[in-house]
Amino acid sequence: MHSRTIHASSCHKDNVRIEETIPSENGLFNGKFSEWYALPIGIVAAIPAIKFEWYVVNEETQLAAVFIAFCVAVYNSGGDTIYKFLDERSQIILKDHNKTEDKVVEALQLKLDFLKANQNMVHDFENINSIREQAYANLSAAGAIKPKHDLRYQIERVLNMIVSEEASSTEKTKLALMDEAISAVMAKFSKSKQLKKSALDAAIATIHGKKFTDEDPVHVSFVQFFKEKATVASKAVDGPEETSQRSALISKLNTLCKTEGFFFEFDTSGKPKMLL
Repeated sequence: MHSRTIHASSCHKDNVRIEETIPSENGLFNGKFSEWYALPIGIVAAIPAIKFEWYVVNEETQLAAVFIAFCVAVYNSGGDTIYKFLDERSQIILKDHNKTEDKVVEALQLKLDFLKANQNMVHDFENINSIREQAYANLSAAGAIKPKHDLRYQIERVLNMIVSEEASSTEKTKLALMDEAISAVMAKFSKSKQLKKSALDAAIATIHGKKFTDEDPVHVSFVQFFKEKATVASKAVDGPEETSQRSALISKLNTLCKTEGFFFEFDTSGKPKMLL
């Protein structure tokens, strides 16, 4: 706005100066005499000036007179046009300058609003730091508990694997025992005609729906075989097969521990040992 005032005032001063330089149309000496008196006065003044060489008529003075006449002619004929052209140009420049100033003022106002909005920045950063400290404290507390949960998860994984391997081994052992029991009972019956006859009588009685007086020899033979097998197993020491199965299980457990980065592993005897 200050620049607008300056431009407006300068334009006003220029107009005043132009109005002051325009000759009065009312006559000489503020209208006291007609402008026609300028002609005899000029002649009277020119004769002694030339006579006494106050005014020397040569190419320089003639050129000056022509130039002055040209200026007067241009002023009278095209002065208003030149003035209007320059004034329009100045108004365009002033308008562009005012637009630029308005943009600068808007930018400064936006910056001022931004600074006012950030007056509480220190308080906001204090709150952020407080929240960050609380988050770090929570993370530290969680970090102290997390290894326990990880260890529990790792133990559960190992136990599940042991259960799965034992179930698989048990199933294989059952099948092997059944095959062995069938072979033993069939061998026993093939050697005894009495057992064959008793088994045949029991089968016929079952087909006819009659109750067999004696115990089923097949059932008795299987029960006897498993009792004898249990007695032998309770007294026997782990053989090469059991040792091989235990070593294979320990190897699988150690592979699991190394693959998933557990906190422990197993030695050759199957005892766990911590790695941390």
